[in-house]
Amino acid sequence: MGFSQPTVNMAETQVVKDTAAPKLIIPQLIVGLGNPGTKYDRTRHNIGFEVVDALAQAWQIGLAENRKFQGIYGEGSVTANTKIRLLKPQTYMNNSGQAIRAVIDWYKLPPEAVLVVYDDMDLPVGKLRLRVSGSAGGHNGMKSTIAHLGTQAFPRLRVGIGSAKDVHPDKDTVSHVLGQFSASETKRMAEVLEIAVSAIELSLKQGVEKAMSLYNNRTVTDNKGE
Repeated sequence: MGFSQPTVNMAETQVVKDTAAPKLIIPQLIVGLGNPGTKYDRTRHNIGFEVVDALAQAWQIGLAENRKFQGIYGEGSVTANTKIRLLKPQTYMNNSGQAIRAVIDWYKLPPEAVLVVYDDMDLPVGKLRLRVSGSAGGHNGMKSTIAHLGTQAFPRLRVGIGSAKDVHPDKDTVSHVLGQFSASETKRMAEVLEIAVSAIELSLKQGVEKAMSLYNNRTVTDNKGE
């Protein structure tokens, strides 16, 4: 007795393919942008360094100078199956991409595995903004990163530092970004750093887009008026 072959509905097969879950973007290298040296320590422009320091402390990852990578570097595990690398380029902001390129070439990482953390004057103090891609937005460190990676398609976390005009109508941009946060802003930034750590941890577990949906609308406010 013969048996008929089961028929395959190609339309249904195509639907299954089209509705498959998109690939999660999971960072493997987290880079904080900034300038080396005590002159720039704790300035607005160096908030990327502070986020990496906060991650290293939270995850108990030691950071040390690595000449091969032209930066302060460390690696460890956040979860049992997640190896993460942290980098603070020591090339000065305008050449940040050199250090990032050195790391991804050594470990053969794709650009989308790099999460870059940096300051953004277009966001007020207390705001964070995750994106999976985008332009440099006038940021020299990001211009260098995009140039060396050869693409804009890599995730980034922008940390709001406010504009110079928010501080004083006559304040210039350079003195603003290379200046330090005020006392009240420093308190808010401590909470921002905690939120940044939480957002990045979520991106490691559930992808950058999930973290975007939960953290991009968060705002740390000044509670002195309450």
